[in-house]
Amino acid sequence: MFNKTILAVAAALLLLLGGCAKEVDEYNKPAAYWYKKMIAAISDADLDKADNYYSSLQSEHIGSPLLPEATLIMAIAHLQYEEYLLAEHFLTEYIKRYATPQEREYAEYMKVKAKYMALPNPRRDQGLIGEAIREGEAFKRNYPHSIYYPVVDTMVTRLYLAQASLNESIAELYERLDKPKASQFYRSIRPEPWIDWSKVDPAQTPWYRRMFEGDGRGSWYAFLIPDTQSVVSRHRDLSAEGLENDKNEQTRAVNENDGAVNQPMR
Repeated sequence: MFNKTILAVAAALLLLLGGCAKEVDEYNKPAAYWYKKMIAAISDADLDKADNYYSSLQSEHIGSPLLPEATLIMAIAHLQYEEYLLAEHFLTEYIKRYATPQEREYAEYMKVKAKYMALPNPRRDQGLIGEAIREGEAFKRNYPHSIYYPVVDTMVTRLYLAQASLNESIAELYERLDKPKASQFYRSIRPEPWIDWSKVDPAQTPWYRRMFEGDGRGSWYAFLIPDTQSVVSRHRDLSAEGLENDKNEQTRAVNENDGAVNQPMR
């Protein structure tokens, strides 16, 4: 009985230690081995492992004919799983190192698509919107007869509309801050003159996000914010009488300070 207990404890310890043991590092494998492992990891939706296998393939077999295809597969996989920045990274690598003139067109299209799909929400990331528009316009210039031209043109048009919606939100913000010149500047930005901006509907935000983000005009929690007067004052009276009162207040404050300074010490 005692011997059976010892054997049971030993077996349990072996299982525990075996489960905690680290995987043996793999290296110096054929290119086909890393390629097969990468495909299997993508099939299991484990893109972290797939990235590691791709790195092994690239570092151990820099001249492998499997590498261009593997790079494009990784780009498409990250795009499929909504990891757009990583998809753009692999596409940039593919364009720089592997793409032929015929393959470059498709890769450039996929790169524009990745940039476009990274912008699902209106009124966000002004810099990324501008960058996506520039890349889309560059594709239209470089490939005027491409089969992807209509798709890219649609994406660019929607990006212009998103940019206009963002500019309108910024203009409304400056309007609330009593900065009419800045507000007028952003409202004057109207790209693509062929668009009839009077017929463009503003972007609609889902109700569950609008509760916290607002619609650019106000929010339900505005009553919680104290209505204090600031240096950038939207309460300021800009009439002639109001400006004169401001001047008198400033003069009185200066005189009071001078009087306090000139008083003799007791």
